[in-house]
Amino acid sequence: MTTQGKRLKNIRTMLNLTQEEMGSKLGISKQFYSNIETDRTLLNNEKLVLLYKDYNVNLNYLVMGDGQMFNTKTKPKEDVILKRIKEVLKQEGAI
Repeated sequence: MTTQGKRLKNIRTMLNLTQEEMGSKLGISKQFYSNIETDRTLLNNEKLVLLYKDYNVNLNYLVMGDGQMFNTKTKPKEDVILKRIKEVLKQEGAI
C-alpha cells in the first residue's frame, strides 16, 4: 500500500512539476514539500483544498489511496470538501 507522500509524488510527476514548483504552488518551501513526499509530515486541510481546486486531485486517492488520481466529476463546494477531508482524516486516525 502506498503512502500519502508517495501518492503526492505520483500526482506531482503526472503534472510534470518539480518539488520546488509544487511547493511554490502550495505556498511552502521545497524542503517542507520534500518532507511531505517522504512522509515526515502530512498535508494540512488548506493544502488539500488547493490541490483539489487547482489540479482537480481526487482527495480520496490522495488521503486514502482509493479511486483515481484525478476527479472527472464537477467539483463540489469548498465546505463540502472540508467536511469530507475531516471525515477521511478521522477514519485514518490522523485527527
